[in-house]
Amino acid sequence: MTNDVAIIGGGIVGLATAHALIEQQPDRRITVLDKERHWGAHQTGHNSGVIHSGLYYPPGSAKARFARAGGEAMYRFCTDHGIPVRRTGKVVVATSTDQLPRLAELQRRGTANGVQVSELDQIGLREREPHVRGVRALLVPDAGITDFAAVSEKLAELLAERGVDLRPATELLGVRRDGSDLVLLTDRGEIRTRRAVNCAGLHSDAVAELAGTTPPARVLPFRGEYYETTSFSRDLVNALVYPVPDPAFPFLGVHLTRMIDGSLHVGPNAVPALSREGYRWGAISPSHLQRLATDPGLRVLAKKYWRTGAAEIARSALKPLFLRAARTLLPDLRGHDLLRAEAGVRAQAITPDGTLVDDFLVVEDENWVHVLNAPSPAATASLLIGKDIAARLRSRG
Repeated sequence: MTNDVAIIGGGIVGLATAHALIEQQPDRRITVLDKERHWGAHQTGHNSGVIHSGLYYPPGSAKARFARAGGEAMYRFCTDHGIPVRRTGKVVVATSTDQLPRLAELQRRGTANGVQVSELDQIGLREREPHVRGVRALLVPDAGITDFAAVSEKLAELLAERGVDLRPATELLGVRRDGSDLVLLTDRGEIRTRRAVNCAGLHSDAVAELAGTTPPARVLPFRGEYYETTSFSRDLVNALVYPVPDPAFPFLGVHLTRMIDGSLHVGPNAVPALSREGYRWGAISPSHLQRLATDPGLRVLAKKYWRTGAAEIARSALKPLFLRAARTLLPDLRGHDLLRAEAGVRAQAITPDGTLVDDFLVVEDENWVHVLNAPSPAATASLLIGKDIAARLRSRG
């Protein structure tokens, strides 16, 4: 049997794409495959669970377009399906006066993106987050928290009910053409399909190469390391607290996240991972290291950001340095309050000239849609991203 669409990658974006396709055309034959036994095993399952509002993103960018409506769609989905979700709001805190111009720029962006945002002075910040230190802050009431792994599980359940062919523990090994069809070669047999969608996340550039495409950017995995506070200190923060980010670097800095289960996570930092799934320093891939050593884009990136990179690596190796960064926002935090938590790995696309791709990057041809960069707020906006991919497929017949 030939599928209408096969989706490689069972994270939240791949599953949301299948959901949008089957909603659009219920009799469509769809297969979703993933090399892991569980859906959402990588970026989705290691996500902080924050539903973003669209504050940070340049007006007119895909991230800005998706985040606001995508967040509301995620709130509705979670509510409709009994998935824990809370609209907690968040504060973005300037800890010094030299950060105020960047805070004002964030407020301008948020307003341009249709985000409800207001300014807090020190008294207003103290009323909302008594233990957080700052000179001024922005309040974003529509930010919230959920469990994106639970969302993925629910999507998979709904897809199974609709007759979608779900194939976990199925790894793509190669691709060949047979007339107008594609034949996906996997470790569990062949899958024939007319169209295919690459939502492979950390492996998206490798899948694009298997498909015969030269990707315009390569995936550079960054590990984000977190600490979890002890139960005695989790009440230091009520909701979500973020620093003012560095606009030159596509990471938000060490922040404080009150999770859906009530725990408090501190982090992440951002260090280059030594394998595509390098959740710890000991996870090393010789082939990945060889690629890093020969990648011209990485050399440019390292030269440009070596100070930032060195600081991130130092915070990874030395807990007191990580604590110092966290105490900029939360002075009452102590070293004994912090316990190592599970790390995540982010698939960050980088171009050959060393540019970190800051927006969604999608490449299409007559048979494929390749999602080569799906940074935050991809989980927040996954339901809308799935609809966008479905529309791309529909426009090509």
